[in-house]
Formats: sequence, C-alpha cells, structure tokens
Amino acid sequence: MIDVVVVDDEPMVCAHLHTILGASGDIQVVGEAHDGAAAVEAVLRYRPDVVLMDLRMPGVDGLTAIERIAAHRDPPVIVALTTFDADHYVIRALRAGAAGFLLKSTPPDDLVELVRVAADGHTVMSAAATRRLVATVTGQETARDRARALLDELTERETDVLACLGEGLTNAQIGERLCLSEATVKGYVSRLLDKLQCANRTQAGLLAVSLWGATPHTPRMRGRRPPPLA
Repeated sequence: MIDVVVVDDEPMVCAHLHTILGASGDIQVVGEAHDGAAAVEAVLRYRPDVVLMDLRMPGVDGLTAIERIAAHRDPPVIVALTTFDADHYVIRALRAGAAGFLLKSTPPDDLVELVRVAADGHTVMSAAATRRLVATVTGQETARDRARALLDELTERETDVLACLGEGLTNAQIGERLCLSEATVKGYVSRLLDKLQCANRTQAGLLAVSLWGATPHTPRMRGRRPPPLA
C-alpha cells in the first residue's frame, strides 16, 4: 500500500482526495492536516510515502512546510497541490523540495495514477502547467548562470542524463535513449544530484530547462536531437 497524507486548509478538499485515493485499492490516506504546522506533525506521526501539499494556507503555509519536511532524514515524496494561480509559488515549492505538482482540477483517475508515479520516485507535472513554468524559469538569468557554472562539474554522461531529466523522462526512458540499464541511470542521477546540490530530480530538471530552454536536448549526442516520446 502507498501511504498518503493530504494537506489542505479546506476540509472538503481533504475529504475529496480521501475518497478518490481510498477507492484505488493500493493507496490509503493515513492522515490529513489543514495547515503547514499540522502537516509537519502528521509526517512525523504517520511516516507516509507521499504528501499532497496545498501551497497557500493560513498560518504556516505549504512552502514553509515543504522546506521543513524536506529537511527531515529520509523525507516522503512531496507533491504540491495548486490551482496554479501563481507560477512563482510552484517554482518555490519545487526548489524547496517538492517532487512535482498537481492541479486540484486533475481528473480522479489521473490523480490516482500520478500518486503512484510519485511514490515510485518520478516527477509529476502536468504538461500545460510545465510549459508555463518553463516560460518563467527560462526568464531568470541568474538561474541560467548558476546552471552553467554547475555544468562544469558534470561528466559527459551526467550531462546527457541531466538533459533527459529536463524533459521529464523516467529512469527507464533515459536508459532506453542512452542505451543504459535502469540501475546505471539511477546511479548517474544520484551522482549528478549530489554535484548540483539538488534535493530531487525535479530541481535538476529545472536547471536543465534553464540551460537548454523549453525543449532541452541531450547536448553531446553528436548534435542530434533525441526522438520525441511516443
């Protein structure tokens, strides 16, 4: 079972998520919270696999809660919940340690599947929302400068893997593209996260986007753009 804590200042939203996820058969909501402080306490109490975190709440907000939870030893996967009314909130959440974000309007079946994907260690972001994030991130010159400086610390293969993270590829998809085993890709991801001082693959993906734009490509594969995903 995938244990989930849901955090939202609206009890009806929590109840809605509880119903949807509880009907999946392999996901259970083990706790809920209505502000950031209670969210931190719930994580310590229930030790969930995934936290669905609203960003804008009274008192301790979701951004602060994400930072506190991400600082724990062996933290759960945190996915931001948003109506997407402010791009900068989502970017700050990702940089604070969130592994992705979901719109509150996500269809129930998609929500269940995306929680499974998040629990498996992959980034979850809707395509439309990602395009808006890319437009914001690529407009930040300081982010690009920092990314270029950090790039010098990577090996050629790590750079290839980073570019793939910028496209949101899973480890299996990266392995297929670069002709590597999934275990080998996992090792590369771990090392480049350490070198880039990123908390998760989502933060690394944002760095890749800031380097190569909205449609990053593997930069050292003999100048060829990789084939599009099916």
